[in-house]
Amino acid sequence: MTAAAFAATYAALTAAHEVGDHWVQVDDQAAAKGLRTRDGALACAEHVLTYTATQAAALYAVHRATGMRLSWKRATLGLAVSAATHYIADRQGGHWQDKQPCSIVRLAAATGHAKWLKRDPNAGYLMDQAWHKGWIFVAALIGASE
Repeated sequence: MTAAAFAATYAALTAAHEVGDHWVQVDDQAAAKGLRTRDGALACAEHVLTYTATQAAALYAVHRATGMRLSWKRATLGLAVSAATHYIADRQGGHWQDKQPCSIVRLAAATGHAKWLKRDPNAGYLMDQAWHKGWIFVAALIGASE
């Protein structure tokens, strides 16, 4: 893997994350994806499908525009990591301050962030985005590997 391939892959996945998570996702998906029901699971799956398609399109665009050679097997594995971890986090959505906290809230509590989550209404969103971007870094490392 070259530094340029990693940087281009990370930039493409991160830009596509912003577009897929905030522009491509529709209101119904955003509202329902954290519900602990079958409809919630389906809404989250639909969101992650369009999110991943957005990331795949961005990788393809970078590949075509720059001539960067990606192993499509590795790129697919990186996209799968991004998709799976995105689904895990988004199924937790809306449960940051529940009486029965979700696994991400328990993780945040175990790492010293529980009071911040309860005190700051933006903390849940920020932790969610940090989770996604941390896994996008891992996905880019995988996807840019030869």
